[in-house]
Amino acid sequence: MLPYGRQSISEEDIEAVVAILRGDWLTTGPTVTAFEEAVGKVAGGHRAVSCTSGTAALHMGYAAAGVGAGDEVITTPMTFVATASGASILGAKIVFADVEEDTALIDPAAVEALVTERTKVVAAVDYAGHPADYDALQAVADRVGALTLDDAAHSIGGSYRGRPVGDLADLTSFSFFPTKNLTTAEGGALVARDDAIAQRAHEFHFIGLVRDQSRFRMTDEGPWHQEVHDLGLNYRLTDVACALGLSQLTRLDAFKTRRTEITARYNAALADVPGLRIPVQRDDVDPVWHLYPVRVLEGRRREVFEKMRERGIGVQVNYIPVYWHPVYADLGYQRGMCPNAEAFYAEELSLPLYPDLTDAEVDRVIETLVDVLG
Repeated sequence: MLPYGRQSISEEDIEAVVAILRGDWLTTGPTVTAFEEAVGKVAGGHRAVSCTSGTAALHMGYAAAGVGAGDEVITTPMTFVATASGASILGAKIVFADVEEDTALIDPAAVEALVTERTKVVAAVDYAGHPADYDALQAVADRVGALTLDDAAHSIGGSYRGRPVGDLADLTSFSFFPTKNLTTAEGGALVARDDAIAQRAHEFHFIGLVRDQSRFRMTDEGPWHQEVHDLGLNYRLTDVACALGLSQLTRLDAFKTRRTEITARYNAALADVPGLRIPVQRDDVDPVWHLYPVRVLEGRRREVFEKMRERGIGVQVNYIPVYWHPVYADLGYQRGMCPNAEAFYAEELSLPLYPDLTDAEVDRVIETLVDVLG
């Protein structure tokens, strides 16, 4: 089976991990710091806090933003559930804004219609690796005193209007799962433009521990002392994982180039195929394509999915609208509230896309899809 996504691991990656295993630090050591600094550099020079997953990064971001009961978080339904659940766990009400019909990105006009004085965060998702319209979203958020969050699980290394992903929103979360644009096996990171928010995220992911003596409430303890002022979790990433991430970062540009080449090959071959729509790209973005989401028309998506799988092509569907999940349906969210997202979901099919995919394998995907559609 040709997978829809997979990691690309080099001998240099393996050597980097082995070096850590032979060293003194397995976790909370200097390689974590080096990886966070490298991620921050890619993300516009802001502080990055590494963590155990993209889901953890989102939870950290909402916690650092002060999201809690009585707050509202506006986000897109066209995403993995973690974009919403991280805020729900903290007690916030999720407000789903519909997406643009063509890009499947959150629609700033829909957000504008939904913001209130209770809106704490506007969370966009760079679906498939294509950044959302952050200038428009930031203007809406600023009007009501909300923060913006970029769920950039798909888009590290991309840019919008000349600015890198990581510098587009107040908060940015990354995922380093194996199928993403670079991997630490499991892992993620949160980037914040405000240093105080970044510090809150750091403490939240470090079990709430405060080590700054100037902030201690107990001042008569010894040099071993540390305090917890607010509850946190252990979301720390290891030196082992960060060694892999540092090595992977050296190939991020090459990964981006290859993903762009594969996307162009798909575009050229599939643009005029009847019964199919290919993804669009705005002129003001330079994406790192994480997914290649075609739209299968005329109600044939499931048929095409099953036939492609039968022929050894591991297509995928990304994603079921978040509010369709029973956990949100049980809270009263109803189908039909975001028609563009639901129409997109009904047709979406992700074709294989990863750096080690060869031109011959891309052509096999194309030929199989055209044959199945014919």
